[in-house]
Amino acid sequence: MFGVIVMIAKYIGRRVEIIYQGADGRLSQRVVRVLDVQDGVVRAFCMESGAPRTFRVENILAALPATRRRSA
Repeated sequence: MFGVIVMIAKYIGRRVEIIYQGADGRLSQRVVRVLDVQDGVVRAFCMESGAPRTFRVENILAALPATRRRSA
């Protein structure tokens, strides 16, 4: 778990695309702006819902810098 915390912590203040497994077992993919990582919890602003969210580090399956999407 420590490796995941370090991986996510380096993105504080940046937009990140994550794949996350919720408590109900469902997978979701979303773009968030990482605000803080502390005590195994990631606080972030979810771009999809437009609201703050928290994510348990152990449920984050992947995280990469978000790529900017071009407008059509």
